[in-house]
Order: sequence, then C-alpha cells, then structure tokens
Amino acid sequence: VEDAAATAAAAEANGGHVVVPAMEVMDLGAMAVLADAGGAGVGVWQPGRHRGFEVIAETGAPTWFELHTRDYEASVAFYRDVFGWDTHVASDVPEFRYTTLGEGDDALAGVMDAAAMLPEGVPGRWSIYFGVDDADATLAQAVELGGSITRPAEATPFGRLAELGDPTGTAFKIIQP
Repeated sequence: VEDAAATAAAAEANGGHVVVPAMEVMDLGAMAVLADAGGAGVGVWQPGRHRGFEVIAETGAPTWFELHTRDYEASVAFYRDVFGWDTHVASDVPEFRYTTLGEGDDALAGVMDAAAMLPEGVPGRWSIYFGVDDADATLAQAVELGGSITRPAEATPFGRLAELGDPTGTAFKIIQP
C-alpha cells in the first residue's frame, strides 16, 4: 500500500478495525494488521527499503490468495473500497458465490461465500496457495517434515490441489498447474 496509516483509517471507515496500528519497521517499511468487514485478519505493507513479495506465481512462491467469509457482500465491498481493487463476479449462484479481486490474469485473489461452511461466529480467513511441480511429492515431503495433510491432492480445473498444515498446524494449500 502507499500509506499503511491511511489504509488502516480506510479499513475502519469501511466496516473493519485495526488490530495493530500502523508502525515503522526500521527503514524496511511500515505495516499494520487489520480485520476486514467479515473479521478476517489482513496485514498491509508500505514498502520502504524492503518492497515485499518479489516472486509470485512461480514454483515455491505464492500463486493465489483466497478469502473464505461468512459475510461475502461486505467483504467484497471492503476490499474494493479500502484497496481500490476492481472486482469481478466469477460465480453468483446460491451454491457458489465467488468474486475475484481483479479480472483474468490480473486477478490478485478471490473471495468465496463460505457462510454454509464456516460455523456461526467463526471469522473469515485467508488461504494462501503455493505453486509446486509435484503435489504428491510435496505432500510426502511435508509429512516427513512433521506436517499434516488435511485434504489430499485432487484434480481441479486449475491443477492438482491439496491442503496441508505445517508442524504448528498453520493451514496452507499447494497447487500443481
């Protein structure tokens, strides 16, 4: 973001709240931690000497970010209004409501209506997808290193997808194109 403090103020003005106020991180940049309109945590980074992500959409790097939220409409509006992202409705049927933040190859992330999946009172959460060359080999290596498989690899229109947890239980997803 261009200004972490201004983004935090915009979050509060659009139904979110500040968890950790904007603060300088040496000369590297500034950060803030927010909760969006659906309660999901989101960090913001204002680059200084450290730009942030330099590799994306490659093997071993983040390839996609996805928000699962009980408050779909408020969450989509939050990211559109706070970050100025264009939104594109990918699906709007009762069984599957999904909006991308950006369109086509310019999409940054997706927002999924998870009201039927998340229990009442559970805030939304972001998932991160990492690109891998071989989903099955990656799952085997993760288990060897103390991780756990929460959803085995399966074929999807986007590639072989799996969900796992690191040794502390933090969930993430992998995708093999």
